[in-house]
Amino acid sequence: MKTHALTFAVAAALAAPMIASADATLYGKINESIDYFDIKDGFNGWTLNGNNAEGSGRASRFGFKGSEDLGGGLKAIYQLEFGIGITSGTTISQRNQWVGMAGDWGQFRVGRHDTPMKMSTGKLDQFGDTIGDYNGTIGFNDVRAARAIAYISPKISGFSFAGAVVPGAATGPQGDVNDSLASAYSVAGIYSNGPWYASAAYESFNSDNYVADSGDYDKWRIGLGILDLNGFTVSGVYENQSDVNGVKGDDNGLWQLQAGYSFGNNKIKGMYGQKDRDSNVSKKDLNSWAIGFDHSFSKRTSVYAIYADVHEDEATAANPSWNAFSLGLIHKF
Repeated sequence: MKTHALTFAVAAALAAPMIASADATLYGKINESIDYFDIKDGFNGWTLNGNNAEGSGRASRFGFKGSEDLGGGLKAIYQLEFGIGITSGTTISQRNQWVGMAGDWGQFRVGRHDTPMKMSTGKLDQFGDTIGDYNGTIGFNDVRAARAIAYISPKISGFSFAGAVVPGAATGPQGDVNDSLASAYSVAGIYSNGPWYASAAYESFNSDNYVADSGDYDKWRIGLGILDLNGFTVSGVYENQSDVNGVKGDDNGLWQLQAGYSFGNNKIKGMYGQKDRDSNVSKKDLNSWAIGFDHSFSKRTSVYAIYADVHEDEATAANPSWNAFSLGLIHKF
């Protein structure tokens, strides 16, 4: 308890100079839910979720962001975001934390950052940070890179581009030193204009970073969406994963469809998706569906109810079938 209090005190002390800056913004989100899980051959019962593990938790967070005008259309920009493990016992963790420069030409960022692939379809997951999150149900692989050098272009007629490289500076499982400037790289093209949304992304990780040394881990993803057109939202995402974690022949094809309808301060939504495995270990598939209801009391406070089901054709202790009900409250500041 004292250690957690000290950790928070140190973080607050480091952040104090930024809060004093006129261009600094304090923001955050608290997302707590009461969940009932029924895991095949595992836990069955109620639990409280508010931790910061994306895809399984609720990603509560707080952060500071801001800028300094350097003149000539140039700005220094930064973001320091922390995850809050409200119920997990892990008090503070790192999220996006970077410093950069911005101008009419776009933004250049260096630090811990979501990859462009992750950024490309974030708007298409209406169940993000809940039990229905497409990472935790279907198995999409969103990555926040600890060492990223990223460029984000300005939007031109709805089109934008993002690219990032991740330097190595690490020893892989085979004892090889990975000293490349682009041990991993990620690129994405995005079109966003009114309700119309489309994206395409590609990501590659050097095998030195993974368990095997037989091949790189490559992914590509396509997203399409109609977002809030007269209250209706429809989206689809497809991802292909080749040589997962560097294991040659361990391939996955994943897809998901989502639909939602907003009326007044309410929204109903649903999703269905599958993971098609084609690997040396298993060719059994996974399918998942979820339904949900959101109600907004204001722009900052909302509640939700979600039921999600994940079925494994060949369930194991590591990949079980499960279903769950979640009742949650979100407050943003």
